[in-house]
Amino acid sequence: MFDTQKFGRAIAALRKETDMTQNEVADRLNLSRQAVSRYECGESFPDISILVQIAQLFGISLDVLIAYGDPTAGEAQILRADGTSHVTAADVVNLAPHLKPSMLASLSSRLAPDGIDISDLVALAEYLHDATTAQLIETASFETINDELLVKLLPFLNTVSKEAMFRKLLDGELDWHYIGVFLPYADEYLSQIEAAVMEGALPWEASEIVNRYCLERS
Repeated sequence: MFDTQKFGRAIAALRKETDMTQNEVADRLNLSRQAVSRYECGESFPDISILVQIAQLFGISLDVLIAYGDPTAGEAQILRADGTSHVTAADVVNLAPHLKPSMLASLSSRLAPDGIDISDLVALAEYLHDATTAQLIETASFETINDELLVKLLPFLNTVSKEAMFRKLLDGELDWHYIGVFLPYADEYLSQIEAAVMEGALPWEASEIVNRYCLERS
């Protein structure tokens, strides 16, 4: 697993070995000194384009630079931007805070056909574009879903993603008991749930959950 603090310490060591100040490194990279300091402290991580410049500045290869953070094979591929053959959902989740949404969208589109565990989707949700989240929901595995994960995910869902989740409820892929967790974040589905009960797509107990929710809300 990539260690940003270990990577940052390596950047600091490289800078000192070349007898450069943080200001000098910042000037060469067209960054602020504060940005360089955050890199060295492991508080933030350079964009991939900046990684290339850092490697060039210190006269090392990009592979050597990335290796300072002890990446997995998949994480190294992501940071080199040279393919995704070894990339796993865990690799994407670990690097998500340091990647642009556009890159996450590209990586996630490769994960989507095989499905992604809901726990990984929850970990990624705050970093993804809405469209990417909706795409991943369509093929996600809900085997490990629980109330806590669902509560973490729902605030990040837009209308399209909520609709995808509602279809999972109707299809039985997401247990109907989760309606009680779903409603506080999507009470616009109250009438649709009632209609689904009347049509037999959801059991009568689902209507009782709706009634209880409405009473508690009033």
